[in-house]
Amino acid sequence: MKTGHQHREESALEVKEEMILMQFLLQNLKQKSRDNIKSLLRNKKVFVEGKMVTQFNHPLHPGNQVVIKWDASYEGTINRDLNILYEDDHIIVIEKHAGLLSIATDREKERTAYSILSTHIKMQNPTGKIFVVHRLDRDTSGVMMFAKSEKVQSILQKDWKTAVRERTYIAVVEGRVVEPEGTVSSYIYESKALVMHSTQNPEKGELAVTRFRTLKSNNDYSLLEVHLETGKKNQIRIHMQELGHSIAGDKKYGASGNPIGR
Repeated sequence: MKTGHQHREESALEVKEEMILMQFLLQNLKQKSRDNIKSLLRNKKVFVEGKMVTQFNHPLHPGNQVVIKWDASYEGTINRDLNILYEDDHIIVIEKHAGLLSIATDREKERTAYSILSTHIKMQNPTGKIFVVHRLDRDTSGVMMFAKSEKVQSILQKDWKTAVRERTYIAVVEGRVVEPEGTVSSYIYESKALVMHSTQNPEKGELAVTRFRTLKSNNDYSLLEVHLETGKKNQIRIHMQELGHSIAGDKKYGASGNPIGR
């Protein structure tokens, strides 16, 4: 029943008789257990006639070709608001688009990265869960990582500051930034009204340090490369306001206009 070619990256198998996918894979991958094969399906490494299949009971017909892509990692769009960059048994890494919340708030519980990924995981395994490792502000686009178990979440969060050696953002701010580079340092705290504030009083908040480099500028806007030495809530937004150049469209933190309708 096993034909075709094999090499390090993938195995190609031809179906000779009617059967379901799990039965076929167990017969042809004798070195793999049932759990191993479920993992292959869950991690989107099995393709039938060129199409990715994750259901163990997918029907096969004579002449079908089944390919196992051993080195494949799933990458793709599962929602207009995010793309999956990498996924395995332990973590899932996404590109979050601007406008999407990382986790639920009192006002929004469904349209969040966490909710979208939870649905995605449960389609593979009804008992599957994801766990938050870190967050990005709603209007910030960028790479996020989620864990698939509390153990992995704990390991990542425990060493997060050590593991993440650099956090870099690109920001469009109002006005012409004349300095080629600079640093903004202050102490950030959250008021009872849940609004973030900045002060130079070390007794009122936690130290926040932001470095920036000017990439391009004109009289209306500047493009900055921003590096975080600390990771406080709304840190870039607050520090850009302190710099006198609020994030474009960020009226909460001093922007005068909203050029892209956020």
